[in-house]
Amino acid sequence: MIQQQIKDAIRDIHDFPKPGIIFKDITPILKDPVLCEEISQAFLERLKGAQIDAIAGIESRGFLFGLTLATKLGVPFIPVRKAGKLPHKVNQKVYELEYGTATIEIHADAFTPGDRIMIHDDLLATGGTVTATSELIREMGGTVAGFSFVVGLGFLNGVKKIAPISENIIILANY
Repeated sequence: MIQQQIKDAIRDIHDFPKPGIIFKDITPILKDPVLCEEISQAFLERLKGAQIDAIAGIESRGFLFGLTLATKLGVPFIPVRKAGKLPHKVNQKVYELEYGTATIEIHADAFTPGDRIMIHDDLLATGGTVTATSELIREMGGTVAGFSFVVGLGFLNGVKKIAPISENIIILANY
């Protein structure tokens, strides 16, 4: 049921950010507080029994439900940001994109080594950014407890890329 509610709310934007891409815009979901609460509850139901010490949300749409989940679970929220956006000492990871590289950062004191971190983002496509986030978390001494996404684009095989990191993968609406 939640999958259809999400799909009904998502808006397709053709040729964004470049020709041939159909962008799955989740912002219409944010206009519906009841649906937002139902999404949060769906994540919480699927996380029952999971041992999570913190939620790491990937900039910027991963902050939307990531912070809500962290708050409801009573655990810290860790912002994973693009380079130069965090004000304190950071650890960073450079990773490959289709056309070049990108850099993500996490505050050096965001969590304690040994903590189990759930990585959250709005959408799983190829898995590149969440893989880089996983590598950074592990380099900092953390353990990846799993992944959660509002939407997954199955045809881009992101699940196949991240499953070796953790089989605990939650996707509420698959395309």
